[in-house]
Amino acid sequence: MVNSSAPANAPWRVQRDLFVQLAEPAVIFGVALLALGVLRQIALRWLRCKAAGPESPAAVLAGAVRIPSLLWCLAGALAVALRFAELTERQIHLAGIWIVIFLIVSLSLVGAAAAVRMVALYGQRRNMPFAVAGLSRTLTHIVVLSVGAMVLMHYLGLDIRPMLTALGVGGLALALALQDTLANMFAGIHILIEEPISPGHFIRLASGEEGTVADIGWRTTRIRTGTNNIIVVPNTKITSGILINFSLPELRAVIEIPVYAGRDADAARVREIILEEALETEGVLPDPAPLVLFDPGPTPAYQHFRLFVHIERQVQRGLVASAVNLRLTARFRAEGVPLPADGQTGLLRA
Repeated sequence: MVNSSAPANAPWRVQRDLFVQLAEPAVIFGVALLALGVLRQIALRWLRCKAAGPESPAAVLAGAVRIPSLLWCLAGALAVALRFAELTERQIHLAGIWIVIFLIVSLSLVGAAAAVRMVALYGQRRNMPFAVAGLSRTLTHIVVLSVGAMVLMHYLGLDIRPMLTALGVGGLALALALQDTLANMFAGIHILIEEPISPGHFIRLASGEEGTVADIGWRTTRIRTGTNNIIVVPNTKITSGILINFSLPELRAVIEIPVYAGRDADAARVREIILEEALETEGVLPDPAPLVLFDPGPTPAYQHFRLFVHIERQVQRGLVASAVNLRLTARFRAEGVPLPADGQTGLLRA
């Protein structure tokens, strides 16, 4: 007698067998993901405990791996689950290759980001502008990613010698085509090593532009002006041109403020007023003390005094000179000091 229920139960058995085949890898994937997630939390907590502050190397590393580590846990759990899935050896092998490729690429990117941040923090602590500049960040990225690329090629079994030969020939042609770009890049390296200028320095170019160095990149140097604009200068112009660095040998600067009084004014009293008002002006350093020189000049129309004051940074010169001139104008008028015929009381000399 033929069992008529067998064909009817066949689809259900197929579904059951399929469910059993998928359930085991799914359960293993979940267990592995949970275990790796616990290990991730332990590792992140350990890094936070080792961190001495928000800018310590442990804190930087913890911040860099916080999001990518989730993907690493997924990749690890998937690699474990594939071992128990009913797949062919070729499929398991290909899946394993792609997982390892993903891990190498992601580790290289995270390592590059963490290395750049650590180099910048080290440069800030040691007062090393080279480590803070944009060119150093680019070089760090290139070095770390190059190491990752070599590890990846070694894993894939690629012979890099023919590639190096091709790169050598292609590099020669590229160097001829990009002479200006390479010249600017090496000029940037020269600037960072010799340090004629550094980020934060106040400089004036030979063409007359002046401002604070914002960044030294692999091709250009960016200078922020007093009007909050950016001047982009090729690095070769910095190394081959003449410029004034007002931040060297120290940030403190000396400015000259010419002061004019009428020819009938008491020169000694005018000098006393200038010194008193200079010391009361915000931004003028008391040590070294302001200096006033009397320079009558060839014309009898007015008396010319030259005031020299020390300030903390060159970028303050306009504000300090304006404040001194305003105080002197008010003081001269209050005490009846004769002024020149044109009414000038002070001008900042560039």
